[in-house]
Amino acid sequence: MSELKLQIKQLIVDALNLEDLRPEDIGDDQALFDDGLGLDSIDALELGVALRKKYLLKLDAGDASVRAAFRCVNTLAELVHARRTDSERTANE
Repeated sequence: MSELKLQIKQLIVDALNLEDLRPEDIGDDQALFDDGLGLDSIDALELGVALRKKYLLKLDAGDASVRAAFRCVNTLAELVHARRTDSERTANE
């Protein structure tokens, strides 16, 4: 899953145009909002769109588990991994 975390970090940097930040500067457990990376609600929307496009996910902003997954890179990676595994299982059935 470390490759997935690196991909997500790169996606954060690219999707949000964080030119002064490198993917390796983002900690796996570093908070993405508030006192952590300092992202805001607009960033969350842009990141959600980028995740949907890159990983072909369906994310419902009203879903509490999806909102909780935006806490840090680790939780986003868990969400992406679980959703990709679920959709691959569904496609193979």
